[in-house]
Amino acid sequence: MAGFRVRGPVVAGLRVVPHPAVMLILEFGESAPTMDDGTGRRHRGSLVAGPGFGSGGAVRAWGEQVECVQVRLSPVVAGAVLGVRQAELAGAAVPLDDLWGREAARLRERLSEMTSWHDRFAFTDALLARRLEGRPRMDPGVAWAWNRIVAGRGLVRVDHLTAELGWSRKRLWSRFHAHIGMAPKRAATLVRFDHAVHRMVAGEGAALAAAAGGYCDQSHLHRDVKAFTGATPATVVDEPFLRVDDRAWPTGVPAGPLLTPPAAPLRRPPARSHEGRGTPGGPARIDRCRVTG
Repeated sequence: MAGFRVRGPVVAGLRVVPHPAVMLILEFGESAPTMDDGTGRRHRGSLVAGPGFGSGGAVRAWGEQVECVQVRLSPVVAGAVLGVRQAELAGAAVPLDDLWGREAARLRERLSEMTSWHDRFAFTDALLARRLEGRPRMDPGVAWAWNRIVAGRGLVRVDHLTAELGWSRKRLWSRFHAHIGMAPKRAATLVRFDHAVHRMVAGEGAALAAAAGGYCDQSHLHRDVKAFTGATPATVVDEPFLRVDDRAWPTGVPAGPLLTPPAAPLRRPPARSHEGRGTPGGPARIDRCRVTG
């Protein structure tokens, strides 16, 4: 969970980089952020996006005087918390108003009344826990498969998952897609990409990141980066959505059962809170960012 404050205008738009989590944006600032999903549709205000949202590099975000809490929910619990099957998201964005109705407006009002990030994080923590309580959980086999993919940083073979579960490939595919919103192989590719790109942002060269990430060679990594972001490995490392991750989602801080952990060990020391200025065209300011457990 992290808090963002964007003071200046984002003129060119921020490229949204895909992540293996369900993204929940709760906005409460003077003006609402705008998200262009690359298909000609624009979303304003709070929203939910499925794992892999932004694939292809066409999704852009704009805003000025924006404040929001961003939560990266584990797909294992996101469906129960949000009250939606993740197959319905399928890497797309949905306005929170469409999912929660009037509750979304009440949340915006409550968050805007609070004067500290600490209070907003505590309020959001309690909200997520309350929504999860008593809700049906994900198929345990699918949850196990997802956690194995994440723990293995995307290097787990699908046939190994089916063998350990005692399922056929068709059964795993259908159940995984119904609960996660993508096929197991696609999920593994997304997780592997996420770890590799964060290694490069931390200063590791593309060749080393490819080798550590289990890619056949550097050109294989290049193709994945291009497919997920529309950029090259040399340019994607400067994307603001990635550059702020070590501050907004520091390593070494427990993520808790609802949230996804940071992607990979970074070379900078972790910190629970930070204030700083972003890159030109990116977030003008990031206030009091932290990961909660």
